[in-house]
Amino acid sequence: MILYVVYVLAGLGAGVVTGLAGLSAAVVITPLLTSLCGWASYDAVTVALAADVLASMLTAYTYYKNKNIDLKNGVFVAITAFLGTVIGSYSGYLFSQAQPDGLGYISMATTIFLGIKFLVRPVTKGNDAEEGSADIGIKKRALAMFLGCGIGWVCGFTGSGGGVLMLTVFTIVLGYNLKVAVGTSTMIMTLVALTGAVSHVAMGAHMDYIPMLIVVAFCVLGAYVSAKFANKCEIKRLNRVVGTCLFILGVITISIKLFL
Repeated sequence: MILYVVYVLAGLGAGVVTGLAGLSAAVVITPLLTSLCGWASYDAVTVALAADVLASMLTAYTYYKNKNIDLKNGVFVAITAFLGTVIGSYSGYLFSQAQPDGLGYISMATTIFLGIKFLVRPVTKGNDAEEGSADIGIKKRALAMFLGCGIGWVCGFTGSGGGVLMLTVFTIVLGYNLKVAVGTSTMIMTLVALTGAVSHVAMGAHMDYIPMLIVVAFCVLGAYVSAKFANKCEIKRLNRVVGTCLFILGVITISIKLFL
């Protein structure tokens, strides 16, 4: 029964950070499944990627309805991110064979880092979707595509990090405001997560379907509610809420893994 409570909380928490900030569901799901439920890290990453597919898709659609997605430039980055994800999934499989718990620790450390980043360096400025699409030159688009390939590799390898790295590309390289960056990154993460999930399953990840369905269902619910909230929320408040939640989550999960 306790495990099923963790599955529900993992799904809801993952959906919330996806809907609020476009982060990968794995920053919540992977640490909880590995530290509290004893899952192998590669299997936990696979479930996280599966949850990411539907949660990111629903989140992206919500942001699209609110005109907070740049489809034109997002598609270009998605193409290179797709290629990077395939390579990253294979690299993650090889790494998991040598270090079974390695991916879990990487994900926990990433969670703490993301929390500090949003608290210390919040993203509060930038262009909207129409301004960003009009201002992007060939050089900036090429750089974004190159970085997208690297982000895809990271996401395929660890199952996490893709969302916040996409935010970095869209806010710093392309100059979007936080809401457009979240919307566009979740659109891309839908394809990246789908590619990563299929690749992980093809490489032999073990699937426990009932827990997976519970995690995915509550992840979608959390993403739906939080995405609607985020599109109406003030940007500084979003940064504070997400940063605090991620930092606390990271500290708790890595402490449990190290000391229990």
